[in-house]
Amino acid sequence: MSEAEIFCDKRGRLGLISLNRGTVLNALSHDMVRAIGKALQEWARDDDIAHVAIRSLDEKAFSAGGDLKGLSESGLRAKAENAPPPTDFFFDEYRLNHAIKTFPKPYVALIDGIVMGGGVGVSLHGSHRVAGEKISFAMPEVGIGFFPDVGGTHLLPRLPAYAGTYLALTGARIGREDCLWAGLATHGVAGARFDEVVQALASETDTQAVLDSFVEPGGPSQLAEDAPRIEKAFCASSVEEIVARLEAMPDWRRGQKALEAMRHKSPTSLKIALRQMRLGAGLDFAEAMRTEYRIVHRVLAGHDIYEGIRAQILDKDRAPKWRPGSLAEVSEADIDAYFAPLGDELDLPETAR
Repeated sequence: MSEAEIFCDKRGRLGLISLNRGTVLNALSHDMVRAIGKALQEWARDDDIAHVAIRSLDEKAFSAGGDLKGLSESGLRAKAENAPPPTDFFFDEYRLNHAIKTFPKPYVALIDGIVMGGGVGVSLHGSHRVAGEKISFAMPEVGIGFFPDVGGTHLLPRLPAYAGTYLALTGARIGREDCLWAGLATHGVAGARFDEVVQALASETDTQAVLDSFVEPGGPSQLAEDAPRIEKAFCASSVEEIVARLEAMPDWRRGQKALEAMRHKSPTSLKIALRQMRLGAGLDFAEAMRTEYRIVHRVLAGHDIYEGIRAQILDKDRAPKWRPGSLAEVSEADIDAYFAPLGDELDLPETAR
């Protein structure tokens, strides 16, 4: 890890994490995950630290996820050598997600620009989620044969009107007003004022009062306007039924865009994601992360993740050949296998905020 990829600094009463890997949209490396985890352990015990904040030093993105090229290379190498899937990164990342969710002090995420995948995991499980006007949230994992992880199993099912299921199955991007309506963000603040927020947090101890002083008026949420139809379509118990309901709404533009998007996603990933949404609604955060750790072992031992990365990231032909290639070929028993217990489960405390 280059020393400049991430900074973890004390500023008065604030523990400040600054992501500085802008050349790759702050994609999280394993060393960055470890650095954040180490800082949180220290700051949790430091009486001088009243709160923690995480921000990006890049204008385009908060964080666009993880190193997909590296994941593909290590995974394919493990498969060729008949070795266990390379889950070390996910072991540490998921433990970090849990540490953020259960952090004993206020954890403030200052989010502007793109926030996807791993970036969601280090921001949206915090107690305070501050959205700048350029925030672009998405969980697009089903488009590369993966699944909405980093706590998506817990986060997304708790959004109103089945909006989390819609986001998980389509990879749709939403902006600030939608994030505020859905509860993904707790505050709307101009991105240009994030430095002022950092300065205020460094000198003050009342996190909520500081953030409230920077809040600016918001506008209408398009997601909220579409909520009744989102719920009607995405409350269905199977992906096939969701598709059928969308097909029956030809005059609904968002629904038709969702339908078109889903037709290009991995059928297996779509069914995994829907199972996550239904199961995750009844799980605490720790058990949700254990569930994701089970799934990731099986996904990395399979085919679609590598084909998805090839088609979307490496060759960029946008023509993945999924196996199986249709929803009808993916059985409930197939999906059961992704969620089956592991011999060596993810080690996490039971409690979560």
